[in-house]
Amino acid sequence: MSDKRVVLKFGSGILTRKESAEMDEDQLCRLVQAVAELKRRGHKVVVVTSGAVASGLKPMHFDKRPTDIVSLQACAAVGQSYLMHAYQSYLRGHGLHVAQLLLTYADLESEDRVGRVKATMLRLLEQRNVVPIINENDSVAVEELRLGDNDTLSARVAVLWGADMLILLTGVPGLMDLKSDGEAEVIPLVTDVDSVLHLARDGTGSVSVGGMPSKLRAVREAVHGGVPCIIASGMQPEQIVELVEGRGTGTRFPVKMAE
Repeated sequence: MSDKRVVLKFGSGILTRKESAEMDEDQLCRLVQAVAELKRRGHKVVVVTSGAVASGLKPMHFDKRPTDIVSLQACAAVGQSYLMHAYQSYLRGHGLHVAQLLLTYADLESEDRVGRVKATMLRLLEQRNVVPIINENDSVAVEELRLGDNDTLSARVAVLWGADMLILLTGVPGLMDLKSDGEAEVIPLVTDVDSVLHLARDGTGSVSVGGMPSKLRAVREAVHGGVPCIIASGMQPEQIVELVEGRGTGTRFPVKMAE
């Protein structure tokens, strides 16, 4: 199928510089290039992005991610506009436009509101030159600020849309199996997510709060909702197109695991 419905989740860990808490705009540019290439090939793409807090740290004079919720929400409020401006700047170079959607879990749990969210997404996706960019509305909601880095949000968006796949892009090549000799290998296929939860390490960082356990919980929700998933490295955005087309390195979670 050439016209796939793809949800890409960009976490804070792949959007920020390792040596600082600032947004890595070169990396964002490369991620946007991958989005543009998917669009060029006829795929429909929704991006679920983190990065609002990270984008707001410097303007708010923080050297690192604060720990209190009020400061996090303030950073997100400032940083969201910076984040969307960066996306729009890079997408414009490919003839594409940003459609910003800020959601809360309440939006996705209310029958009335979730219907409106879905209708809006579908209308936006009718336009070939528009890319919906979704983030949690961190200035009024706190679930992802505390523990999710938008992993669960991406799963719920994928299920709501009926996506053909959800790709969670992280700082590692996939779910890793650490061998007794200290070497680690990417597990290419997982058919039962519960059987690999013990392999997940909580690799949270100074600007991200998700980690592999959060991603596996999101995978479980998405797959049980009928959406196959991939966990792969976002540090090589050039392989995103390969992942969508059945190639590339990562861990794949087929829908059959929900049976």
